[in-house]
Amino acid sequence: MGKVKVGVIGCGSIGVYHIASYKKVPNVEVAAICDIDEPTLRKAKEDFGVENAYKDYRDLLSRKEVDAVSVCLPNRLHSIVSVAAFEAGKHVLCEKPTAINAKEAQRMIDASKKAGKKLLIGLTFRFQNRSRVLKEHVEAGELGSVYYSKCGCLRRSGIPGMGSWFTTKSEAGAGPLYDIGVHALDLTLWLMGNFKPRSVLGSMYTKFGHLGKGMGDWGKPVKGGPFDVEDLAAAFVKMRDGATVFLEVSWAAHIGEERFYSTLLGDKAGADYESMTIFSEEKGNPVNKKLLYRDNDGYLTEVEHFIDCVTKDEEPVTKAEQILAVQKILDAAMESAEKGREVSIE
Repeated sequence: MGKVKVGVIGCGSIGVYHIASYKKVPNVEVAAICDIDEPTLRKAKEDFGVENAYKDYRDLLSRKEVDAVSVCLPNRLHSIVSVAAFEAGKHVLCEKPTAINAKEAQRMIDASKKAGKKLLIGLTFRFQNRSRVLKEHVEAGELGSVYYSKCGCLRRSGIPGMGSWFTTKSEAGAGPLYDIGVHALDLTLWLMGNFKPRSVLGSMYTKFGHLGKGMGDWGKPVKGGPFDVEDLAAAFVKMRDGATVFLEVSWAAHIGEERFYSTLLGDKAGADYESMTIFSEEKGNPVNKKLLYRDNDGYLTEVEHFIDCVTKDEEPVTKAEQILAVQKILDAAMESAEKGREVSIE
């Protein structure tokens, strides 16, 4: 096929990343963009030289020449717009989290299969070279059987878009659990090669955001807007094979160091994502092996993979059963926190 013509729905901070990344791919044309906010739409149109700009996503989806779309919208709209895109015959790259609950995620998966179109979720950490290098070592069996992992994404003062959809439960589904916790959880399960959860025990806390504290520099704050989500969450996940995954995530917390980390413990060796080190032993002596990798642009690699899925019929790295399992864990963590008990996952 000739150039893949894509549309980007949502031209906020993350949407701009998508547009800029598509512009770097030789066989791609950004044929249309969409945003409900007129100034945001106008700026993206001018900055990137896109001729066709719409305020209604349905107008963009009606363009027959558009082959694929990026959905870069508030979480509540992920399933709504993605399903509409599949029904219009488009391939979909949807930003994380997949949806606001597993039921909506399943709708997206079903619509993708019915349309015979690709669904890729923007879990960008999978596309970083450091992640791929560590994954190769794990798949080679260097860690043996991974029975315990600990992961998290911790911010000291990083609440996005205070008072906007980010901090509104009906629009976002949850706070940092869905926003950044999804990255740490997905990366860890992917590295482990284990997406079969049995149960989750979760806790959620709101200690800063409702007081107007902890604001970060991402998103557009709305003065006087709601804050009815958590600003810290933790989850203890039991997998069906007996492995354990611990997740902690915060938008705001009294911590000394902001971190994104994933630690894997296997019966042959352990691995640390932050330092890219494998810890093992030889002849009874501890051995630390540093892994070498070359930094890359995860967003660019992500859209390149998406285009390969469209043009070469490749299977998306984010497989349906994987993204559904991640969403079920996130849902169960929130349900557990609300009910104050462990929640089983079917």
